[in-house]
Amino acid sequence: MTLDLSTLYAATGTAKLADLPAYEAEVKKAVPRGVDVTLTGPGPVWLYLRLAHTLHGIARSLRYDSPVTGPVVVFNHNPN
Repeated sequence: MTLDLSTLYAATGTAKLADLPAYEAEVKKAVPRGVDVTLTGPGPVWLYLRLAHTLHGIARSLRYDSPVTGPVVVFNHNPN
C-alpha cells in the first residue's frame, strides 16, 4: 500500500510537530499488519523518519519513493 504523507496534513497545508501523535495514530489505523508499505509525497524529513519508526513491527516492508531517488528500501522483514 502507498501512503502519501501530504494527506496527513492536507487540512493545514503544513506538517506540525505538535500534531505528530495524530499523524502516527492515523497511519497505525490505516496500515494493516503485515503489508508492504511505500511512503511518498511531500513532507518533512522528521515526519518520514518518525512514521518509519511507527511502522516498524507493523509493516512487513517499508520503502520510501520520490521522483529524485526512486524506491529506497527502509526495511524488509519478508523472509523470501
